[in-house]
Amino acid sequence: MEVKIKKRLEENMKSEVLKRAGIFAGYFFAGLITSFGSAIGGLKPFGVALTASARKKGYIFSALGAVIGYLLTGFNAQNIRYMCAVILTALGAFLIELLDAYHNPLFSIIIGTVSILSTGIFVNIRLSSSSDAYFLLLAETMLSAGVTYCYYKGINANLRQMRFKALPISELAYIIISVSTLFLSLGNVAIWRLYPIRIIAVVLVLTATYYAGERLGMILALSLGFVLGVYSKEALFLCGAFGFSTLVAGLFSSASIFGTAGAFLASITFFSIATGEEVGLSLFLDGIIGSLIFVLMPTGITDKIEKFFDIGTDLPPDGTLRQNLVLKLRFASNAMSAISDSVDEVRERINDVTRRQNEAMRDTMTDTEYITREIILEKTNQIRMVASDQFISISGMLNDLAKEFDEAEIFDGNASNKIRRLLGEYEIYPTNISAIVDKYGRMRVEILLSSSSAELTGIELKNEIGKICNRYFDTGRITNFKNESMLSFSEKPNYSLEVGFAQFSAEGELCGDTVKIINDSKGHSILIISDGMGKGSRAALDGAMGAGLLSKLINSGFGFDSALKIVNSALLVKSNDESLATLDIANIDLFTGKCELFKAGAPASYIIKDGRLTKCELTSMPAGILRGIEFAKRTAVLSLGDSIILMSDGITDLGERWLRDTIATMPSGVQDGADYILNRAKEEMKDKKADDMSIIFARLERN
Repeated sequence: MEVKIKKRLEENMKSEVLKRAGIFAGYFFAGLITSFGSAIGGLKPFGVALTASARKKGYIFSALGAVIGYLLTGFNAQNIRYMCAVILTALGAFLIELLDAYHNPLFSIIIGTVSILSTGIFVNIRLSSSSDAYFLLLAETMLSAGVTYCYYKGINANLRQMRFKALPISELAYIIISVSTLFLSLGNVAIWRLYPIRIIAVVLVLTATYYAGERLGMILALSLGFVLGVYSKEALFLCGAFGFSTLVAGLFSSASIFGTAGAFLASITFFSIATGEEVGLSLFLDGIIGSLIFVLMPTGITDKIEKFFDIGTDLPPDGTLRQNLVLKLRFASNAMSAISDSVDEVRERINDVTRRQNEAMRDTMTDTEYITREIILEKTNQIRMVASDQFISISGMLNDLAKEFDEAEIFDGNASNKIRRLLGEYEIYPTNISAIVDKYGRMRVEILLSSSSAELTGIELKNEIGKICNRYFDTGRITNFKNESMLSFSEKPNYSLEVGFAQFSAEGELCGDTVKIINDSKGHSILIISDGMGKGSRAALDGAMGAGLLSKLINSGFGFDSALKIVNSALLVKSNDESLATLDIANIDLFTGKCELFKAGAPASYIIKDGRLTKCELTSMPAGILRGIEFAKRTAVLSLGDSIILMSDGITDLGERWLRDTIATMPSGVQDGADYILNRAKEEMKDKKADDMSIIFARLERN
């Protein structure tokens, strides 16, 4: 065993060494190649820029490659100057590494530009250069700053968390520009009047435009056009020619592969004629050959290209994948249920044994010791009961998840990747994104983040995601977990819920009732009133615990029944004293108006439908008294303009006739109505012993 572990460790170390060697070799050859490239006026800051932007120890190898490259291109004053600039930049990079300041690209830009500028000024002074040389140096400094920033962003692109084809457009641009500069030295290499690198550029641009879209095609065209044209004044027009021709090709990309190539070639022909005989003929020939290669590419190659750029399609999770997942979740649910039964059986046996032992030792203990031991045994037994209930709760949650996956019809991978790219524009890199369409055709988007941000729920982001999915979404909702947050967008439903609520504390500032109004990620509004036993701070604690824990569990994906079991268990073990809370819940589907009522010890609710008042009273036990309590349930259907009223017993105890008379005379607004009912109840209980009072008044409105 030790030999196997040692061998595996050696293999991992060897793999890590090879990986680092590959990275350093890449830096070396990149430094070597970029040092050969030059722009107008013989400007060659690219090797310096790469050294400034290289991460960790990479600057040593890129500097070595750049120095060798500058040396190979000639031992003259300019190249000696660039070699000195590379050495200065490497020293600056070493200082950045010591200060652990690499995370800020500004420092890389500063050391690169300062090296270029200082060595340039020194050479110009020694050579007594004219003012034109200083203007050229200023241009080179600006070029160096821009290229350094592109190199930095390209090297640090988030390729580990995202595939290349799903990267944000900005990061794609940095990578493309950075890679394009490697071909600077090939821009003026020609065979007769044909430029091989231009032909390759035409093929790449047409391929990107047709298969990946106009945006990527434009970025590639402008980057390659700049790189191929920057080496001389005569070739500068290539940037505009490639960019405009790609724009025209993109307009015809929906027609066919021939339309894309034909439109590009027509535009290139125009630029060829406009630029003159010699340069124009070369561009025209390069355009023709590149377009022909693009059109005549074998089907096997085009299929692979299309597959590469196909960043996701609608994936129906029926068949093997979905059924397998649902089956495993249900199997796990049944397993948790079986474990709960086993734990419960063991608990009963242990409780029976310990009770017998306690009775057998009765004569050796005082009454106080016996009672204390009985209390300890009972509390221990309750804790074991809670452990058993937790397994049942987990079983219910897994079953809820299985049901949710079973109802999902489409996982829209295309939309997920587009949303990932959109978030990348804001430098937000989520852990996971799911765009799910259920069997009713409703879409919801769930974004898992490593940290929370309230700004992500803004209208601008909601609208951008809506454009991507071609749907209207409600404002986003953030659910915070320990180390992660879930941002959810649900499709904008047919209805909205106008809600008013009012509350009165009978004793002190703390009210024993807790009111929660939440929206889940599936187009439901959930109204909750939890009434803690009694009044004051203790009742407030029980009510807040009941409603708060329930709302968090529902937001996390638990079903109502599973959530109730956990809330009940928590209240059972909260303290040695009796601790209970009623739970009154209305779950309203804003797409259909379906209203589900869940009651655990809660008083009657009232529905106003078509002007008629209907009482909904269900018999049930509050949470925190006994194990195994369940919600009493009823379902109603609300139409446009219908209302539902939830109240705590501090109001309902006044009697049904009083309630009907009060509701009949209340104002039409939901908040005014809630305030009116509460004020009438307070007046009625003015000279009596009042209880805490809470009311939620909600009406279904057109969204």
